Amino acid sequence: MKKSWKTLILCIALPLAVGGLSALLTRDGMKTFETLNKPALAPPGWLFPVAWTILYILMGIASYLVVTSGKPHKTALIFYGLQLAFNFFWSIIFFNLGQYLFAFIWLVIMWLLILITTFLFHAISEPAGYLMIPYLLWVTFAGYLNFSIYRLN
Repeated sequence: MKKSWKTLILCIALPLAVGGLSALLTRDGMKTFETLNKPALAPPGWLFPVAWTILYILMGIASYLVVTSGKPHKTALIFYGLQLAFNFFWSIIFFNLGQYLFAFIWLVIMWLLILITTFLFHAISEPAGYLMIPYLLWVTFAGYLNFSIYRLN
């Protein structure tokens, strides 16, 4: 496999751009988030942008491995794009609209899309599938936080 730095940078930039735009659009919602009742396992606010940046980079590398695999990958990239779109809109639903129950339902669908993407990536490139696991785990934890915030508020 020939390395293409331009493709790698593009693959990493895409999820970072989605996350960055989402963060920009929801930045005022973080102020509201700080005032919410949260569950005992809620991490400090500074951890979220750090975790998401790492996860977006891992997603980008995973997508790069799929794109450059030389194997058919159209379906995998469709699911990758769908879960990325769900990721983008979840923040708006949760932070801007304050629709915590709907955001949780949206997150469950997003989790399923991530799971499907992970399996599809793994079938094309094992390392790509493994790189998606931290994201799947974090979104599982986000589901706990989201549902707990819904119940507590």
